[in-house]
Amino acid sequence: MRTDQLIRTFVEYYEERGHRRITGSTLLPPPGDPVLFTTSGMHPLTPYLEGRPHPLGKRLVNVQRCLRTTDLDEVGDATHLTVFEMLGTWSLGDYGGPLSLDWGYGLLTEGLGIDPGLLHATVYAGDDRTGTGPDTDSLELWQGLGVPVELTIEDNWWPKSVDDDGDGGPVGPCGPDSEIFFWSGDGPPRSTPTRDDRWVEVWNHVTMTHRRHGDGSLVPLPQRNVDTGLGLERLATLLQGKPSVFDCDVFDPWRRLVPPLWPLEEPDLRLVSDHLRSAVVVLGDGVRPSNTGRGYVLRRLVRRVLTVLWRQDASRSLGDLPEDLVRHTLDHFRQDVHPGDVLRTLFDEEQRFGRLLERGRRVLARPSFQGPLSEEDFHYLHDTHGLPRELVTSLRRE
Repeated sequence: MRTDQLIRTFVEYYEERGHRRITGSTLLPPPGDPVLFTTSGMHPLTPYLEGRPHPLGKRLVNVQRCLRTTDLDEVGDATHLTVFEMLGTWSLGDYGGPLSLDWGYGLLTEGLGIDPGLLHATVYAGDDRTGTGPDTDSLELWQGLGVPVELTIEDNWWPKSVDDDGDGGPVGPCGPDSEIFFWSGDGPPRSTPTRDDRWVEVWNHVTMTHRRHGDGSLVPLPQRNVDTGLGLERLATLLQGKPSVFDCDVFDPWRRLVPPLWPLEEPDLRLVSDHLRSAVVVLGDGVRPSNTGRGYVLRRLVRRVLTVLWRQDASRSLGDLPEDLVRHTLDHFRQDVHPGDVLRTLFDEEQRFGRLLERGRRVLARPSFQGPLSEEDFHYLHDTHGLPRELVTSLRRE
């Protein structure tokens, strides 16, 4: 099943169950939001999860493009992308977690034809440290459906805590979640999701029961919500029987057009395709390269691509990127931007980076920078010469 068919099947399934489709936002969160980019489908809906009535009602479904800088170092494996699409559903004080899971199971097994024997679930086991009990409703639902269940603490509270005591974490709505995993290995399923990474997480169902405050305390929400997120490319990859997200249909044009242009080993091909595709989407949403904020994330993506390309051949140029490839990405993400404008910006950034590399090599050739560098050296190189730490480190390895 191609990704466009998967989207259509998903949305129609939930529309038949009383959900209204909302238009996914761009990668840019609302003004005043401290987060650089939209990281999940629920991000733009936070006010409604906290109690504000949504104009379209209490049952919602959408497709949201997301960007996660936290996954940059994971890109290149079988499941992680920088920019991806999230299929999401919401119950705003309406139905509860068990019904959400039941519907999700029905879509996967009946709507998409997945063998139930290839599924595994995880459920929140409760935590005495925070005074939160086990998610018995979800556990009983899965047991009734005959799906094997693994109980965890840290892995099944969303957002996950960030300290050793288990009571910290991001401020805002939170609660127990139940995650659905798909077996991607050869042969019959074995072990459990926390013990075997061939179990791939495809769908997270969060029952938002509390709000976490800055001191780590949990206060019950006035209404219980359900927020679910399903990675489009990840599920499409599994349904298409492909070994990685870079082999599913959304990357077909990249697989076809990039290797003849730049022969690359598989890990480099994945990184170049992901980062260029992501840069095109970020540009399509109106961001331009800069030394701070969103613009610096874009700049970092482009420079990582150029570092890989120039490692083998310094004559490679983003100006050679086919316009059809850029147009395909913009069309896929429904962005009304001319491909030529995107290519010009990428080429300008390439030239800027080339000049920076030349300056960096001259500066680092000075006798004062031949030995180990101190923190003071790194600050000086950045503040005086505009050389970021990662670039300095890379140049010293040449």
